Amino acid sequence: MTSQNQNSGYYDWNQGGENINPAGGAFRYDFGTPEFGSQPQFGQFDYDSSQNMNIPPSTTPSQSLYPPLGAYSGSILTPESASAFPSPADNYEDEPPLLEELGINFDHIIQKTAAVLNPFKEPNASILQETDFTGPLVFCLCFGGFLLLSGKVHFGYIYGIGVLGCFSMYFLLNLMSESGVSVGCTISVLGYCLLPMVVLSGISVLSLKGTLCTILTFVAVSWCSFSASKLFVAALAMDHQQPLVAYPCALLYGVFALLTIF
Repeated sequence: MTSQNQNSGYYDWNQGGENINPAGGAFRYDFGTPEFGSQPQFGQFDYDSSQNMNIPPSTTPSQSLYPPLGAYSGSILTPESASAFPSPADNYEDEPPLLEELGINFDHIIQKTAAVLNPFKEPNASILQETDFTGPLVFCLCFGGFLLLSGKVHFGYIYGIGVLGCFSMYFLLNLMSESGVSVGCTISVLGYCLLPMVVLSGISVLSLKGTLCTILTFVAVSWCSFSASKLFVAALAMDHQQPLVAYPCALLYGVFALLTIF
């Protein structure tokens, strides 16, 4: 017969008034169920036999109510198995640089700038599809800074004309090309091709006037529009359509040239 006290977690094993143990021993285990807010109690073991052997109550944590840490783990961690888990140092070595995660790639910036400075060279179409705003932002700030040195505060005009021109070119290129173009790619190409206009604004700090200023303005607008149309045609695979793309680009950069001269 087995009896159980649910309140104290006390178990007795007896069979017909006799002990289960053939040697005449009796076994008792006291869980020592703690109350709320109290410390857990350790289990108590009593063993009585015909030889009058008494084992004192155990106070070791291994016989406590709660099992020791790692008692239910399925496997033992060995040095061989620990080597299978990657360490944080290995993950840090595989991570890309911080500037690349922020979208700043100096190799692509140099390649796009070189493509603008040399429009007769065939550009790499793969780098033109990436949305890089670092170069356009730097060129726009330099353009506005040179105009500020000339006594012209046109940062608002540069921002407004640039946004309107980029969205206009975005809708126009999507109508002309089969693959289409993203807004980021349009802003990136038009921003990089602003570099000749930045050079013109730097020269205008010297207050150039007359025929030389007109010639430099015409060269800068032609350079910007030819470079932008070349990059768009290479990125979108638009054969024999560069003059059609160069015309709206010339209108956009012509407005920037008017801000530089007047």
